[in-house]
Amino acid sequence: MSSKLAPRYWGAHLLALVLVAAAVALGLWQYGAWQAHRDAQAADLTSAEPLPLDRVLGPDDPFPGDRVGQPVTVSGTWVPDGTVYVSGRERDGVEGYWVVTPLAVGGPDAPALPVVRGWVAHPDDAPAPPTGTTALRAWLQPPEGTGQADDDPSDDVLPQLRIADIIQHVDQDLYGAYGVAEEPERGLDAASLEQLPDVGALTSIRNLLYAIEWWFFGAFAVFIWWRWVTETPEKEREEDSGDVPVG
Repeated sequence: MSSKLAPRYWGAHLLALVLVAAAVALGLWQYGAWQAHRDAQAADLTSAEPLPLDRVLGPDDPFPGDRVGQPVTVSGTWVPDGTVYVSGRERDGVEGYWVVTPLAVGGPDAPALPVVRGWVAHPDDAPAPPTGTTALRAWLQPPEGTGQADDDPSDDVLPQLRIADIIQHVDQDLYGAYGVAEEPERGLDAASLEQLPDVGALTSIRNLLYAIEWWFFGAFAVFIWWRWVTETPEKEREEDSGDVPVG
């Protein structure tokens, strides 16, 4: 039996197999994310029939890639203390802010969906955050991740609508998504999906590059394993087989 097939080497073979399988699986996952993003861009759901939020997304669910822009109906209790202002939103050529307040779905202490209530030129011009209960329709969106740093984490102004940033302003769990209200609240101008930062192409390409990177790692692991197996010194092969030359 070849030396590298001896039982004491089975662990090494198994490790190589696990590494390759993991690299292939992670590459396929990143490729799937890239493809889902392309499919989501090709589909415009903004004019589709609204669905109840719980039919599209649960509080602990990852965002479904094929539901970007899906209109949903949602009801709950406002969390006014969690109100934040997202900068960099342009309306009619004017830079402004999205006014975002979490809406606890199902009760005051339930997980909340951040809702873009509307647009304002400056946070000082925004009306007081709402209280009580409400029911509304909104376009569902995945959390943003532009990579832009928050220069002042202590204030209520955010550079992007990232769930990890908003959760610092509330005392409850948040959905892995946010909604853009179809109708703005009184005192605010309408927010629209056209005001979203154009970062989708970069995110999609990054997923594809990650997939290629993982597959390259898997190919490299196969190469190392092959070198290890084929470049065994002849003396070791003979010793493992029990046929050691005399003299």
